[in-house]
Amino acid sequence: MIPFNIPPYVGTELGFVEQAAAANRKISGDGMFTKLCSEWLEERFGARKMLLTTSGTTALEMAAILCDLNPGDEVILPSYTFSTTATAFVLVGARLVFVDVRSDTMCIDETKIEEAITDKTRVIVPVHYAGVACEMDSIIDIARRYGLLVVEDAAQGVMSTYKGHHLGTIGDFGCYSFHETKNYSMGEGGAIAVNRSEHVERAEIIREKGTNRSRFFRGQVDKYTWVDYGSSYLPSDMNAAYLWAQLQVADEINDNRLATWGVYSRELKPLADAGLVSLPTIPEGCQHNAHMFYLKCCDLKERTELIGFLKARDIFPAFHYVPLHSSPAGLRFGRAVGSMRVTDADSDRLVRLPLYYDMSKDDALFVSEAVKEYYGQR
Repeated sequence: MIPFNIPPYVGTELGFVEQAAAANRKISGDGMFTKLCSEWLEERFGARKMLLTTSGTTALEMAAILCDLNPGDEVILPSYTFSTTATAFVLVGARLVFVDVRSDTMCIDETKIEEAITDKTRVIVPVHYAGVACEMDSIIDIARRYGLLVVEDAAQGVMSTYKGHHLGTIGDFGCYSFHETKNYSMGEGGAIAVNRSEHVERAEIIREKGTNRSRFFRGQVDKYTWVDYGSSYLPSDMNAAYLWAQLQVADEINDNRLATWGVYSRELKPLADAGLVSLPTIPEGCQHNAHMFYLKCCDLKERTELIGFLKARDIFPAFHYVPLHSSPAGLRFGRAVGSMRVTDADSDRLVRLPLYYDMSKDDALFVSEAVKEYYGQR
């Protein structure tokens, strides 16, 4: 059996977890391993401040709070994304404005953003789908011209870059996920990159239940107290210890996934050349992290047949998002602007192939041959 995903495991995780639990006996938030992970991410990605969170979802929630939105303010985002990209902003009372995605990358179509801007628009949320960057130069230019904030949903983009800049560090805030389905895992967890110095202190306060506890531990105040809105967004240090093991070999994990992605790309290119499927596009200047490999079938019927064909051979692929703009909550909390042609069509055609750390080349070849076998029968 070849599952869709196996959570990454490098073999040293439990030793660090034991150190956090048994040796240090510090398993609440902001222990030694939380700080080590945060410092590693700051240095590697070049972020002003990196704060670990309990999930990618809560990282987005923190970003939404830091944007200082008022009820009725509007946020522009793609419809083709996970629900938490939207719910983070709904929680603070914002209205969602959905726009279409590009067919080549499934990222937000930067040419559709300006027509969605109104006098109520406050934030643009580019989602870096499959670890491939949105067209950030254009998005940042639009944001600057209209005085808007940019929150990057880089949940899938850890280790990916755009013109040399790590995803999540280009906008005002960047949000990452370390869920077990991601390239690097702490089970449940995430991080927020705070890229403007004026937001750092408030981000620490929001993350620390609305208190200035971080300033207290730095010796900046003689006692800490409640000063602002906040919640408990700190992950356990045991989760951070688990992640720390994987960050020590981050490049090895990245290279391993890229090798598997490369097998799929080479083996399935003849199908794309024959016009039978569409394969992912990596724009110039973008370095992706092999978060996923997908192909697009002709239509929903063909995709359903292909998935069934692969499952009969003990291969377990998966489709992906149902568009938010047509979902019950999307209709309630937002609206779509312009044609959603690509989102509607491609969400029915896209299928993700198994891809995970330490997947063998033979398994990737087996999956590729099965896909080719399916199209060879048509």
